Amino acid sequence: MESCSSNASTKDFFLVGFPALQDFQTPLFFVFLLFYLLILVGNAIIITVVVVDRTLHKPMYFFLLNLSVLDVLFTTTTIPKMLAMFLANAKTISFQGCFLQMYSFHGLTVTEALILVVMAYDRYEAICNPLHYAARMTRRANTALAAGAWITALLVPVPVIAQTSRLAFREATRVRHCFCDHLAVVQAACSDFRADFQNFLGFSIAMTVSVVPLLLVTLSYVRIILSVLKISSKEGRAKAFSTCTSHLLVVGTYYSSIAVAYLSYRADIPVDVHVMSNVVFCILTPLLNPIIYTLRNKEVKSAVRKCIFPKTSCLSKKNNLFA
Repeated sequence: MESCSSNASTKDFFLVGFPALQDFQTPLFFVFLLFYLLILVGNAIIITVVVVDRTLHKPMYFFLLNLSVLDVLFTTTTIPKMLAMFLANAKTISFQGCFLQMYSFHGLTVTEALILVVMAYDRYEAICNPLHYAARMTRRANTALAAGAWITALLVPVPVIAQTSRLAFREATRVRHCFCDHLAVVQAACSDFRADFQNFLGFSIAMTVSVVPLLLVTLSYVRIILSVLKISSKEGRAKAFSTCTSHLLVVGTYYSSIAVAYLSYRADIPVDVHVMSNVVFCILTPLLNPIIYTLRNKEVKSAVRKCIFPKTSCLSKKNNLFA
């Protein structure tokens, strides 16, 4: 039996992946490659149209730009390593590489939760305080809100991950996952009081940074709903709600997938099901975000159409002029 030590210089982590799917590594590679390319292309389109189209130079789309950049970075921390695992069986990752991946993954997860809170606040100001919206949601205020979300989120995981790196591990520790998730790495550490405490602390912090932003989003939408219900016309209420639909769908997707990922750690399920539930969280939201905003938001849909089919857009404008 290998001895445990806290010396990180010679340690490697072995990512188990999907034990029951060892004969399907090539199909898994192509499936995950397809998902990754769709995420990159979809979010690249959103980033491009928001930057290029002046009609989208509004606070809501500035935060959407942040969300798309975040989704590209978020998936890039995990999927390329998974692709290497499936294609070349490269399941080993260094101690330093593992903890860098862990920090990036959890930091960007918290960033997404906070960006969704900022987007909810933007919708609150737009619907509940329309007369003061332009004065409050200035470019400087938007930049400060986005920067605050990024900086806060990237600082939150530092203490826990730093303490986790000091746990005792074997020379080749088997991590029951496709990437270095905090709880998976802690469960793979040599069992002692510190490891048990890190397991409890990590889960508690994960729940806190998920539940608190969800409560803030919920509070914003309670205020929004109460404000919308005061609008006398049915058309006015429908128009006000329509500006929130895309964001609500994104929030629902994010929190439903993260709930499944958290519950999988507490359930007695096969390792493959457990890993897949966490992988779905990594892929589902970044994949669906650009689709939701492209299909549900008229301004984004129009900007994408103009970007992809510029000549068709010009012809439609001419037809409208002579109609």
